[in-house]
Amino acid sequence: MKKGNNEKSRIVSGWLKIVLGLLVFSLGVHLTIYANIGLAPWDCLGMGIANHTPLNYGIAMTLIAVTILVIDLILRERIGFGTVIDALLTGNFVQMFNTVDPLPANDNMWIGIGVMLLGFVFMALGMWIYMSAGQCCGPRDSLLVALGKRLPKIPIGIVEVLLWSVVLLAGWLLGGQVGIGTLISTFGAGLVMQLVYTLIRFEPRELHHKGLLETVRILAGKKDQ
Repeated sequence: MKKGNNEKSRIVSGWLKIVLGLLVFSLGVHLTIYANIGLAPWDCLGMGIANHTPLNYGIAMTLIAVTILVIDLILRERIGFGTVIDALLTGNFVQMFNTVDPLPANDNMWIGIGVMLLGFVFMALGMWIYMSAGQCCGPRDSLLVALGKRLPKIPIGIVEVLLWSVVLLAGWLLGGQVGIGTLISTFGAGLVMQLVYTLIRFEPRELHHKGLLETVRILAGKKDQ
C-alpha cells in the first residue's frame, strides 16, 4: 500500500513538474517569437492561422496540438498525461508571455539572433523538466515517432525535415513570418538542446515513460491486477 501511495504521489508531483517545464519551455518559445527574425515552422503555422481567424496564437496552437493528439491516437501512438497537458497548455502559456511582454519590439537582427539562441536554452531546460516526469512526449514528438515507424527506410531526421517543410509551407501560405530565424530554428534548436543536455548530463532516451492507461491504473490502485 505504501509503495502504491508513493507511486501515486510521484505521478501527481510529476504533473506539477510538467506544468513547470511547459512554463519554462513556453518562455523560450516566446523569446524566439520576440526575436522577430522569423518563426519556427510550427509557430509560423500558428501565427498564420491566427492571421486568418478570430483566434489568437495561443488558441490556434492549442487547436493544432489537440488535432495532432487525435492523429496520434488514430495512429495508435503511445500517449500519456504529459502529452495531454502539453496539448492543452503550451500554446496558451506562450500567448500569456506574448501578452504581458513589456519590452519594445525588436528590430535588430543580431539582438534577435542572441534572443533566439537564449530562447532555445529555455526550451531545452523546459523539456528537461517536463520529460523527467516520465509521462510521455508532446503531441508533435509523438507524431514524428509515428511517422518514423511508418517510413522505416527513411532516416528519422529526414522525416522530421519533411514534416517541418510541410508545416512551414502551410504557415508561410497563411502569412506566417519566415526569415533567417526560421532557418536558425530548424537547424539550431536541436544543436542547442544537445549542448544543454550534455552540460546537465541528461539523456532522454534513458527515461521510462508511463502511458495514459498505465497511469490511470496506478491512480486507481489496479496496477497489479
